[in-house]
Amino acid sequence: MNANHNNGNPSFKIPKDWNLQSKQLKEKFSTLTDYDLKLEEGKEKEMLERIGSRLRKNREEVINIIKEINLS
Repeated sequence: MNANHNNGNPSFKIPKDWNLQSKQLKEKFSTLTDYDLKLEEGKEKEMLERIGSRLRKNREEVINIIKEINLS
């Protein structure tokens, strides 16, 4: 699956181990649902928007949260 994101942040890519990352996000943010974190090929932008809407964060903030989780 090619999950590159070049809209506004060309260096950001959805982590390859998204299942693990999404579990960590759910642990950190209990308001996130499985639907919010569902990754479909070609719909990465929509997923980031769902996460942002649920957390009341903008796209860049969501990307930074995912990057932080990915580094931990």
